[in-house]
Amino acid sequence: MSRIGKAPISIPSGVTFSVSDVNLVTVKGPKGELTQQVNPDLTVELKDNEVTLSRPTDQQRHKAMHGLYRSLINNMVIGVSEGYNKAMELIGVGYRVSSTGNLVEFSLGYSHPIFFSVPDEVKVTTTMEKGSPPTIILESHDNQLLGQVCAKIRALRKPEPYKGKGIRFKGEQIRRKAGKTAGK
Repeated sequence: MSRIGKAPISIPSGVTFSVSDVNLVTVKGPKGELTQQVNPDLTVELKDNEVTLSRPTDQQRHKAMHGLYRSLINNMVIGVSEGYNKAMELIGVGYRVSSTGNLVEFSLGYSHPIFFSVPDEVKVTTTMEKGSPPTIILESHDNQLLGQVCAKIRALRKPEPYKGKGIRFKGEQIRRKAGKTAGK
C-alpha cells in the first residue's frame, strides 16, 4: 500500500502549479522553476491548493510510480519555495578548498589541484576557518541536481575507513576500522 502516494501535497503561497495535457508538471516559485514529466498512467489533480496523485490499478509498478512521482513533485514544491542546501567537510591534513563563481578548486593531497565546475543552478560558498575543517555549502532549488553534484564532489576523495580522511557530509558518521596489529 502506497502511503506516500496517497498523501496530498499542499501548495504554499507564492508558488504556481500547472499540469499540461501530457502530464508535464511545472512548478514556479520565488527560488526558480522546475518541470517534471509524470507517467501517463497516473493522474495529477489540483484542488484547493492541494495536489493529489491517483493510480489506475493496484499493480506493483503503479504503486511504485505513485509514491515516486508524489515524492518528486513534493521535492519540486519545497525546492522552489524554500530551496535545499547541503554542507560538506574536507577532513585531512592539507586539504583546502576555494571557489570563484562556479569554479571550485580542491587541494586533496594529490600532486595537482582539482578544478570542479558547478552548474549555474547551484550556488557554492566555501569557508576555511582555523580550528574547523574546510567546508563547502551548496544551495539549489533542484534537489536531484544538488544530490548529483554532491555525489561527484564526494567521489573526488571518498572518506576512507582507517583514518577517516576524505570529503564527507557535515555530521556524517564514518564507520572506522582497526588497522594492522603490531607484530606478535
